[in-house]
Amino acid sequence: MTDNTPRMPVATRLRNNFLAGLIICAPIAITIWLTWTFIHWSDSWVRPYIPARWNPESYLNFAIPGFGLLTAVILITVVGFLGKNLIGQSIVRFGESIVQRMPLVRTVYRSVKQIFETVLKEQANSFKKVGLIEYPGPGLWALVFIATDAKGEIASKFNAMGQDMVAVFLPPTPVPTAGFLVFVPREKIVLLDMSPEDAAKFLISGGLVAPEHKPADAKQKHLPRPKPVAVSKAD
Repeated sequence: MTDNTPRMPVATRLRNNFLAGLIICAPIAITIWLTWTFIHWSDSWVRPYIPARWNPESYLNFAIPGFGLLTAVILITVVGFLGKNLIGQSIVRFGESIVQRMPLVRTVYRSVKQIFETVLKEQANSFKKVGLIEYPGPGLWALVFIATDAKGEIASKFNAMGQDMVAVFLPPTPVPTAGFLVFVPREKIVLLDMSPEDAAKFLISGGLVAPEHKPADAKQKHLPRPKPVAVSKAD
């Protein structure tokens, strides 16, 4: 018997090979381009402030990509090291006292400092867990990143209503960097075992790239409630 399977046209095979090559080359090319652009952007900001005698490009006939970025990383690390000791803290407090006397500058400085302190403080806990919530309606589930417990005025309002709420980030598909901040009751969040990286891949692919999972516990898991803080009564 002869094989009567029709052969694929040449144009179709060329198109398939091109698409396969595009899937392989495009992520590599985009990654290299973004990295190279970031290095040049960093160098353009730092390089003008490096003294000529310390800049190796003054003695060479070619530029060194990444030297400005490396200098900035070393300088920031040294400043952080000095800021942790007594002398460094005194210098930082003196500098902040000067900034606090400037009407417009102090507002910008306080806002930027508060943002960085909040982000770095919550980095160890925020967006480290992934969960499911019923959204946009009952029976429909959406993937979310767990941000943090409700705090401040929002937490006090929820506590007055007897609600224990958690802030979650609801990302869209296929661009998970934009999204919505949603406050959800703690007991209505179903925790997942997948990592935030796997969740991001799942969202970007539109559900096509699902992470592997070996079910260890069939019970539904929820976020643990925060431990109550003991308040001492004043004499």
